Amino acid sequence: MTLDITVRGSAEQRYPAERAIVSIAAAVEGPDRQQVFQDAVAIHEPLVSQLRDLVGLHAVGQWSSDQVRVFSHRPWDAGGKRAPMVHVARVQVEAEFTDFERLSGFLDFWSGTDGVEVGGIAWDVGVKSRRTYEAEVRKAAVDDAVAKAQSYANAVRRGKVMAVQLADPGMLTNSGESAAGLPMLAKAGFAESSDGGPQLDLTPSEIVIHVDVDARFVAE
Repeated sequence: MTLDITVRGSAEQRYPAERAIVSIAAAVEGPDRQQVFQDAVAIHEPLVSQLRDLVGLHAVGQWSSDQVRVFSHRPWDAGGKRAPMVHVARVQVEAEFTDFERLSGFLDFWSGTDGVEVGGIAWDVGVKSRRTYEAEVRKAAVDDAVAKAQSYANAVRRGKVMAVQLADPGMLTNSGESAAGLPMLAKAGFAESSDGGPQLDLTPSEIVIHVDVDARFVAE
């Protein structure tokens, strides 16, 4: 009588970050609605001009600026009364950097500019690299499943296992979801610049790629 064995294999590897997705916005507020919009555009123009230059230097792979918000609100003052109307204009920009040294310089400059908000950085490997890395980790996950299944078979004095089903998590059984490889946050520090002032120094964490695979084996 054959023995059915169902296991989940897992594998995880860490890889150096290859790209950084930066969210940055020109954000201005004030009492005049038209003026705050014009001021936001005045900040936005040199920002995207610099990004175009960085594309030419192969420091930026691609960038976009496709979100604009203009809204108004009346804040409460310290006395609990409604203050005059405040108008806000935000023009969103997103850029993919592959040169982290130039990224540090870019953020060092723009984060010190009035009317600029740095929304954060998402780190990742390249698209082609991710496919290659996931294939490597997936093979390791299958190897882990085989080793687990053989260990079970050995424990009950059965022979060599043979795979009869392989599936992504949840497709073979009603198991939980797998953990995906996620972009990691950066560790930000400060290094002394040549003029003695602090200079932004970004050191991204390694990117974790995790793969789970469900497998069913039989053993004689």
